[in-house]
Amino acid sequence: MSHSDPATPQDRAQLQRAVLIVVLTTYMMIILDTSIVITGLPEIGAGLGFSPTGLSWVQNAYTLAFGGFMLLGARAGDILGRRRVYLAGLVLFALASLVIGLAPNPATLLAARIVQGAGAAVLAPTTLSLQALHFAEGPERNRAFAQYAAAAGVGSSLGLVLGGIFAGWMSWRVGFLVNAPVAALLYIAARRLLADDRGNGGGLDLIGALISTLGMGGLVYGIVRSAEVGWRDGVTVVSIVAGLGLIAAFLITQARAAQPLLPLHLFADRIRIGAYLARALFLGAMVSFFFFSTQLMQAALHMTPVAAGLGFLPMTVLTLAASLTLPRLVSRFGNGAVVMLAFAFIAAGLLWLAQAGPDDRYMLAVGLPMLLVGIGNGLGLGPLTALAMQRIAAKDAGAAAGVVNVAHQLGGTVGLAILVTVFAAAMRAAPVAVNALQHGVTAGLHGAALLAVGGMIACAILIIPANRRGHLW
Repeated sequence: MSHSDPATPQDRAQLQRAVLIVVLTTYMMIILDTSIVITGLPEIGAGLGFSPTGLSWVQNAYTLAFGGFMLLGARAGDILGRRRVYLAGLVLFALASLVIGLAPNPATLLAARIVQGAGAAVLAPTTLSLQALHFAEGPERNRAFAQYAAAAGVGSSLGLVLGGIFAGWMSWRVGFLVNAPVAALLYIAARRLLADDRGNGGGLDLIGALISTLGMGGLVYGIVRSAEVGWRDGVTVVSIVAGLGLIAAFLITQARAAQPLLPLHLFADRIRIGAYLARALFLGAMVSFFFFSTQLMQAALHMTPVAAGLGFLPMTVLTLAASLTLPRLVSRFGNGAVVMLAFAFIAAGLLWLAQAGPDDRYMLAVGLPMLLVGIGNGLGLGPLTALAMQRIAAKDAGAAAGVVNVAHQLGGTVGLAILVTVFAAAMRAAPVAVNALQHGVTAGLHGAALLAVGGMIACAILIIPANRRGHLW
């Protein structure tokens, strides 16, 4: 099946289902390892002797490598062959996960997290481009992207649940060690199922790759650092300015490159630009929600890591349920309208959650608002992915998927960094009679709701009018 086209429609449908399982499992594994570590951080710090500042780099090292290598990993699939690049990324991710799970000291764990992030930077866009190639644009692809979105939404919240369970009942190491056997099964399945494509041929734009990796890495490093030391820190400012300068230089080189890592014609479509911007705002709101709601449950409501992890279960269930309704909703109302609805649910849930206080009970103050956020989480990512990947030529599928993932990664990183600064300022400004942490969490959640409202505005201005007119601009 991997070397020839399916002989019948039934064979094609069977192959599509099998490929989708491989894609969704891979993406779920990546997403889980982004969030599973959050509720396990206290145990990691205690077990390996991390300093409080050093502990933040357990997550930041992964984020930095993920963002820095994204465009290179995405375009590599187009040029070298998606099956070959996918398998290489899978091996890299699995080996790094194994080292993390067995790490005896902080240095080993952080080095392996960087390698794991690089593997994720290859796998995330490659899985998306494989999906775009195996499913025709329209209802067929919308259904596939809805399931892809479900994997993203469920994976992010399920990671927090599993992280709390592992930290409380077993060990944080389990969440990483389990990747090795899962990756081995995926490797065997992918070799049998995925077409052995040779890519577009030619060579990678090595200068562009170097500039983009340094630029993205510098920008992400500066943003991540700002959350710890503030925006006025000299290293932070230099890193962000240098990163932006290198990204500008990268865009100039792409206009002249014979085989660019980032074909600039991808930005000639107003709907795609709207989808990139809305996705960044969506992730900024959602990542901030995960961060602040975890703080709320554990520090303000005094829930244990296990209880806080399980506290995300209602949201996980609603995320899955909402994603299953996507094909019908999109078919009836269109991707743009569904995205608007998703942002509305998220904004409403965040505003409700921001009212929670230390004397409130979980169900009314946290559980019910999370149901609204879960619905929005399940409805948003599928249509945003479909909008960003529409009218994409097969030769640019990897690059287009890379831009989607850059918007995804940077949206979460930038959004959280900005709102952590707001959170810290609100804590410092809290009145004496008010719990400072509670004051900061409230401010952070209000900021996340504003990001969701911004996503609605971006959709209303860029996506819906262009969809109605049926042309690029």
